[in-house]
Amino acid sequence: MGRIAGRFSRVEPRLRAGRLVLGLLSDLPRKNCWTIAEWAGEANPHGMQHLLCRASWDADAVRDNVREYVVEHLYDQEAVLVVDETGDVKKGVHTVGVQRQYTGTAGRIENSQVAVYLVYAGERGHAAVDRELYVPRSWTRDPDRCRAAGLGEDIVFATKPELARRMIERFLDAGHRVGWVAGDEVYGGNPKLRSALEERGLGYVLAVACSAEVTTNAGAFRADTLAAKVPKRAWQKLSAGAGAKGNRFYDWAVIDLAETGPGHRHLLIRRNRRTSELAYYRCHSTRPVPLTTLVRVAGSRWRVEETFQTEKGLAGLDEHQLRRYPSWARWVTLAMLAHAFLGVVRAHEHTRPASDDLIPLTCNEIQHLFIALAVQPLSTAAHRLSWSEWRRRHQARSRTSHYRRQAANQT
Repeated sequence: MGRIAGRFSRVEPRLRAGRLVLGLLSDLPRKNCWTIAEWAGEANPHGMQHLLCRASWDADAVRDNVREYVVEHLYDQEAVLVVDETGDVKKGVHTVGVQRQYTGTAGRIENSQVAVYLVYAGERGHAAVDRELYVPRSWTRDPDRCRAAGLGEDIVFATKPELARRMIERFLDAGHRVGWVAGDEVYGGNPKLRSALEERGLGYVLAVACSAEVTTNAGAFRADTLAAKVPKRAWQKLSAGAGAKGNRFYDWAVIDLAETGPGHRHLLIRRNRRTSELAYYRCHSTRPVPLTTLVRVAGSRWRVEETFQTEKGLAGLDEHQLRRYPSWARWVTLAMLAHAFLGVVRAHEHTRPASDDLIPLTCNEIQHLFIALAVQPLSTAAHRLSWSEWRRRHQARSRTSHYRRQAANQT
């Protein structure tokens, strides 16, 4: 919390931000302003709501602090920047950015809010270092709706690859250097993003659809057509990295491409050893690299799924109940900070000699120990009863207001 202390001009919001981050790291079954305020010993949720809605502090500046914290402690010369989006299923139409759209969280089209994240993935660990909310065209075409949700009137529609480019350029402009970017088909199928990465001297391994057309010395082909021409001897069994059940072995093949431009371009093909399912990647590097390097970068993409799982499961990334953009940006930024803390502690713990009969500390276990041993939330009977009365009084007012609106609509 000392990293972000200077972003608050007054002591009250600074201390409350610390309590909010601790609440995000707590073992509460649901994490929102109400539950965290009660857990932190506050008399009502107004202070937490004020911190997220009206207090004077810059969430983007705190985001920059999170980035510096992650890179400093998880620095790796071979780190990969991974871009991906995640969605939060929402009700209603007033939450900023919400509409019916596909989200991988639900695996189907749902009323949801989608954001794109940039994850720094190295050997020591991984954590999100940036975020951008995806604002659909249905919002950007309605200035009044954007204004009500706290979005600037000058906001313009940006695709997910454009948001990814914006975050990557922010990372590089801050003075950090990485060699590789990884992402799924949303980003691999966007030529503008690929060109922007090449202009910045970055290598990439970006997934593409089987129908993606690439150019070889023999002409232009679909990716799946080229895969069918790969001889058996060209496939190599390599690990894409360690998973929960050991190394993830696949068969891999690489085909040189003859597309114009500086650098080296390839089509990387992955084959599942059990189902024979194929996946395809467009690759670019500024210098010749072995197949093992391309496979390592492709395998780094799974780190973003682990990051989302931990941020949502342990740090409450998706549990906010906030409608306006400034509040959303503040909540997810503090959730990123909470998750980064767990990742950094985990990285430092893994440098210590480990016992043969114990696995290294996980983020889940670190969170459990930290809250149980280092944090003492207020839980007196008087405090619990006071909150029970406050909730029931608030719910009574809400019920009365609802009935009045209902009666007015009927007349």
